[in-house]
Amino acid sequence: MKLLKFIPLVALAFITGCSSVQVATDYDNKTDFSNYKTYAFFKEGIDKTEISDLDKKRILTAIDTELTKKGMTKSANPDFLINIFTKAQQRVDVSQNAYYSPWGYGWGWNPYWGSTYNTVSTSVEGNLYIDVLDAGRKELVWQGVGTGYLTKNREKKEARITEFVAKILKDFPPKK
Repeated sequence: MKLLKFIPLVALAFITGCSSVQVATDYDNKTDFSNYKTYAFFKEGIDKTEISDLDKKRILTAIDTELTKKGMTKSANPDFLINIFTKAQQRVDVSQNAYYSPWGYGWGWNPYWGSTYNTVSTSVEGNLYIDVLDAGRKELVWQGVGTGYLTKNREKKEARITEFVAKILKDFPPKK
């Protein structure tokens, strides 16, 4: 059971990585996003997200900050709801390296003397999904996902979360 609680922590660690964040968004073309001025968090969905409560709080704070910058306000009677979830996967990279010496066995230059070796490295790549649901219809109308690498550096975690959320929400609401 403890292992199951550890896996979600790893899933969120992607927001603390050093690599850049790749973002993809999708939305319902029939939705008029200009009507979305107020929001609330979709508590039932967020409660199911298997990450630490501290990291949930960091993500939700970053979302609040970004939506406030866009002129939107939190409300008890919202136009749209925000949900989050995460996924993580192990990535294995194998690279072949070669070392050649201009000095071989014996006298003179020998271009064929050397060796090759493989380097194997692993990292955890994670995804943070931010879903926007129409509050009245309870339907998904917009989704953004940020993909990046995981790290355990707690000092950089808040800045990385802020970066992930800002990049994901950069094009929300979509301009038609």
